[in-house]
Amino acid sequence: MSSIDRSQSVGGTRTYEVRTYGCQMNVHDSERLSGLLEDAGYVRAPEDADGDADVVVFNTCAVRENADNKLYGNLGHLAPKKASRPGMQIAVGGCLAQKDRDTIVKRAPWVDVVFGTHNIGKLPVLLERARVQEEAQVEIAESLEAFPSTLPTRRESAYAAWVSISVGCNNTCTFCIVPALRGKEKDRRPGDILAEVEALVAEGVSEITLLGQNVNAYGSDIGDREAFSKLLRACGKIDGLERVRFTSPHPRDFTDDVIAAMAETPNVMPQLHMPLQSGSDPVLKAMRRSYRQERYLGIIEKVRAAIPHAAITTDIIVGFPGETEEDFQQTLHVVREARFAQAFTFQYSKRPGTPAAEMDGQIPKAVVQERYERLVALQEEISWEENKKQVGRTLELMVAEGEGRKDGATHRLSGRAPDNRLVHFTKPDQEVRPGDVVTVGITYAAPHHLLAEGAVFDVRRTRAGDAWDKRNAAEQAKPAGVMLGLPKIGAPEPLPAVASGCGCD
Repeated sequence: MSSIDRSQSVGGTRTYEVRTYGCQMNVHDSERLSGLLEDAGYVRAPEDADGDADVVVFNTCAVRENADNKLYGNLGHLAPKKASRPGMQIAVGGCLAQKDRDTIVKRAPWVDVVFGTHNIGKLPVLLERARVQEEAQVEIAESLEAFPSTLPTRRESAYAAWVSISVGCNNTCTFCIVPALRGKEKDRRPGDILAEVEALVAEGVSEITLLGQNVNAYGSDIGDREAFSKLLRACGKIDGLERVRFTSPHPRDFTDDVIAAMAETPNVMPQLHMPLQSGSDPVLKAMRRSYRQERYLGIIEKVRAAIPHAAITTDIIVGFPGETEEDFQQTLHVVREARFAQAFTFQYSKRPGTPAAEMDGQIPKAVVQERYERLVALQEEISWEENKKQVGRTLELMVAEGEGRKDGATHRLSGRAPDNRLVHFTKPDQEVRPGDVVTVGITYAAPHHLLAEGAVFDVRRTRAGDAWDKRNAAEQAKPAGVMLGLPKIGAPEPLPAVASGCGCD
């Protein structure tokens, strides 16, 4: 490829597109990949580019059985485009790249770069090396080279941000390949995490989500069993930080000090996503999950006692090898007892390279499908009943961007309640920006959202809304994208005055 082959770039600047698959960790990594590319001079391609960018990056997931088929299908779709566009490059990163390594360029020789989960910071260098040497570059690090949060970023939101507190996982769940691809747990120092949070708040961010493959195991790498609860309490002392969330915890590590920190720290939101996977003790044992039904329900009971309005969500796998109808009934029992606000339900599929893929007792597809449909029907009923309890409540919503697909037609806006429920509300006469906070009364409940059909009680303009305005103004000046930059480490600059009126576990 020649460096002058840029005839299809915009204004002589090479454009990029990042396609993300999988968990929140991948979403966070993709923000870093975008930041790295923009730091190297690339410009984000328009939303409707559909593979017409100069560089297309796939950030892959290896969790689902057909993950590789999906990747190679997409790569095949791009092959003729690449052939007709001299200078175009394709890169594949993430968990599937870590797993398949050299296989990718053998099956798709038109790919230019393959990089793993531990060396995402090398992407710009690898792209340039591939261009100069005119051959594919495959570089898979076996251990973490740089913590993702220390790399440049292009955040998708001006008012909310991910903050990675750990990478990797020390669990050995038989259905999950993530530990083999992400490595053992490695924790960031608390001071580094809090410095990043303070820097983000100084930029206008008012909501952060602490992120880890097994987020509440934080501290195991640094030798402090109460490190996670201490981190939550420390976040509560950061002026201007309105909302703190975290995902995804593991029941094994969910201790009483964490529940107390959640209940006693005002900006830690009354929301908990805690994967169940199965309600059957024998199935949990086969999954190598280090808790049982009684332990799980005990945590739910303690959380509800400490935080009565908490919304609890979960992940459930149906049809794990060896699951009997009795085992499945135990899962339904836990769903009835826990009364989840929502459940992310999955039909078991083989993950190549996991112990479960080789287990006896693989369940026929028809049986798995029938059980899955029963579970979904039960959870839909419970979700609706739990949402109906919200009718009549007055809630503060953080106005969201892009959450309501029908907002334009219905003349509504959308926002998230403290417990993360999605609420569509009547658009007020005054301007409301993403990141601002509105107070509304809930009038109607559906299984997956709430409505506030009356007049908005109050609108509070926030620094987060100001940050959204600032980003939009910058993007209008530079239509293809704007670099939000690497948060500064150390004492943040003084906060601007608030305008009158905000996994696989």
